[in-house]
Amino acid sequence: MLKKLPPMIVLVLLFSQAVAQPFSLRSTGEAKPFQLEIYFGTEGKGAVVQYRGQQGIIPLQLKSRTVQDKTGQSKVTYLWEEVVGGKVTGTYGLTQESEKVSGIWYKRNRDGKRFKLEHAPDQQGYERIGKYLLHGVLISFRYTTDNLLIFSYPDGSTKTSQLPSFDHPDPQRKGTIADYNFDGYDDVAFSIPDGGMGVYRTYSIYLYNRTSKQFQILAEPNAPKAKCTGFCDVTLDKKNKLFITACRGAATWWKDVYKFSHNNNLIWVSSAKASTK
Repeated sequence: MLKKLPPMIVLVLLFSQAVAQPFSLRSTGEAKPFQLEIYFGTEGKGAVVQYRGQQGIIPLQLKSRTVQDKTGQSKVTYLWEEVVGGKVTGTYGLTQESEKVSGIWYKRNRDGKRFKLEHAPDQQGYERIGKYLLHGVLISFRYTTDNLLIFSYPDGSTKTSQLPSFDHPDPQRKGTIADYNFDGYDDVAFSIPDGGMGVYRTYSIYLYNRTSKQFQILAEPNAPKAKCTGFCDVTLDKKNKLFITACRGAATWWKDVYKFSHNNNLIWVSSAKASTK
């Protein structure tokens, strides 16, 4: 949101995650067919699988990510290793193009058997629940309904938080995994369309504290000189370790630049007019 210079239009530039998550998959050509959901975040991070009829989840470690972009639309192939009890027990492969998946398979290590999988249409009334596994913490949220966010920690404890409510006729919550404070540990963020025309997204960012091993929400900075309020259109300058927000008022684009203090507070660096998006 723009400070003191309404109206505003803000565009999100990066970190969008496909809203078709999770992908429901089913086996083909098997005497005893099975079905599962696969969940993953930005660039294949935070991945898990959960088999239908089973409560537990299986962690996946990203082995490789290959991007093909020959026609202007990216096709990404992921390979994940399945980890059970600290041992690699199998491998999953999947190719994603936009919101479609293909070439899906699972190879079981103990006998080398390879299973072919296909995308299974959602059942009527099926409600999508997003799940990421980061630093051993299972993060659960909903894409289109309530605002409950749950962090389930390895010691069995859980912490809940309320994400901002939808105020737009086409609600779509998106999750993003990125190292927002440049400490070498991935964090998680959630964004929703603005309550007006839906032309920009507002973010709630949760930083992972490597000392407490907990996720903590990133507080908005107290920066009177800043032009924008809230977290909209967030970009990261990884080289210079700068956190950047941007907004538009009337015909003018503005951007605010911040750096992180040692205790993860945002410190205002500069504000300036930005080029037209």
